[in-house]
Amino acid sequence: MTQTISKSKLKANMLQIFRELEKNGEELIVTDRGKPTLIIRPIVEKKSVDEVFADLRGKAIVYEDLDTPTMEDWEALR
Repeated sequence: MTQTISKSKLKANMLQIFRELEKNGEELIVTDRGKPTLIIRPIVEKKSVDEVFADLRGKAIVYEDLDTPTMEDWEALR
């Protein structure tokens, strides 16, 4: 659930609030006189392809040469 906070409360507790957002990864909507004006959210670093597929490395089984042309297969579908 996205939390909201007024600009005045944010100003008074900014460091504490930033630490909480960094820790829990949630975003915060800042309001000015009850109207939403800003969204504050932590930056999430993207994982590399190697990190995403690390647990699958070495587990794939390839039954054919991956460099073999497939034009014949595609022609059969026409």
